[in-house]
Amino acid sequence: MSGKINIYTDGSSLGNPGPGGYGIIMEWEGNQYEREFSDGFRLTTNNRMELLAVIIGLETLKIQPMEVVVFSDSKYVIDAVEKKWVFNWEKKAFKDKKNPDLWKRYLNIHRKHHVSFQWIKGHNSHPQNERCDQLAVKAAKQSPVNIDAFFEQSQNKPNKA
Repeated sequence: MSGKINIYTDGSSLGNPGPGGYGIIMEWEGNQYEREFSDGFRLTTNNRMELLAVIIGLETLKIQPMEVVVFSDSKYVIDAVEKKWVFNWEKKAFKDKKNPDLWKRYLNIHRKHHVSFQWIKGHNSHPQNERCDQLAVKAAKQSPVNIDAFFEQSQNKPNKA
């Protein structure tokens, strides 16, 4: 049995900001294990849902460390990690960066695994990406009650977008 997990992710928001959701498919290579996750939030952004999908996928892993390949159509997430921008943002305490709460949470779980990313072009008939998109959109459309507290609080502060 392989110790490699593939995590497919997507995020969505209906309006930006608006109701949002994420979708995740996890596949354990060499095993018949496949699992889907999704959830929605009443007010959030697409980028927050893209990043949260990756975080939830990694946080779901019970064995640490694991070799993980994250498949995503989010250049925002992939470039921030693969080009090591997020590590520089961390050194500067995320000053003037969006989504510091999620980036801190990401870095915490990232350090517990061996994570690499693979970009998938969105809406390009990739089966897992299309399914993640369906899960994310459905979660956003189902009148979500979850509150993205950090985001909603930032919307109530002057000069924050």
